[in-house]
Amino acid sequence: MKRNASGKIADIAIVAAISIAGVLCLVPMLHIFALSLSSNGPIMAGKVTIFPVDIDLTAYMTVFGNALMLRSLLFTIMLVALFTTISMAMTVMAAYPLTKPKLKGRNLFLVLIVITMFFSGGMIPEYLLVKNLRLLDSIWALILPGMVNAFYLLIAKTFFSSIPVELEESARMDGAGHFRILTSLILPLSLPVLATLSLFYAVGRWNGFMDALLYITNTNLYPLQLRLYEMVINSQVIDMATAEGLNNAAPVPESLKAASIMFATVPILLVYPWLQRYFVSGMMIGAVKG
Repeated sequence: MKRNASGKIADIAIVAAISIAGVLCLVPMLHIFALSLSSNGPIMAGKVTIFPVDIDLTAYMTVFGNALMLRSLLFTIMLVALFTTISMAMTVMAAYPLTKPKLKGRNLFLVLIVITMFFSGGMIPEYLLVKNLRLLDSIWALILPGMVNAFYLLIAKTFFSSIPVELEESARMDGAGHFRILTSLILPLSLPVLATLSLFYAVGRWNGFMDALLYITNTNLYPLQLRLYEMVINSQVIDMATAEGLNNAAPVPESLKAASIMFATVPILLVYPWLQRYFVSGMMIGAVKG
């Protein structure tokens, strides 16, 4: 009886904690969504919380009518697809050999990979490297420098190592080589971790703007997040100049900022439901063995 009672109390506490965390994560998104649908008057008066006041779709009409935003959206979708495909291919091709104990220098490779998780060359050396490779103002400047994440590579390697060796040995007896084993045996059994890592790579690239800010000056190659960053920074500059009486330009409405944020956030959120069933199993199984 006491155990059942304590178990129920623990379950209630866990549900309550998760519910509070969920609300804390959801409220800011609802607030931004409400701002995007509200007119500027109630927003300036501070009347908008998580529900829109005086609904106005002008901000969304402005965003969807902006050719630069639409161009950046299409470019970002293409960039994310290309980046995720290349990154996953490189991660798989690097993780699979590291599962083989007979690989010469295996431990050295693992040490070098782990070191990159704690130390990096820094912003200036990376910029000089990209410049010397003549990748500035190129889509490859947004792909090659961050092509492989060491942490994700180790997760994939750990998952591959958890697959029974007997399956691979039976495939070898049937005459399969490394490439056939990888494509016909390892990858089909690794769908959870592959989907999870693909999601991580895609979200990281979708939300990234710092590398584009450093390497890209051609506005046709601006990803969506950099376009949004540019809008927010320009708005802040206009607000400061207007407050000091130095600029007569109208400030960007808060509803337009909020609509732009929703425009940049919702597409990547739509990916989660399709990969949700793989997410938990991929992370848990990939973290079982060290």
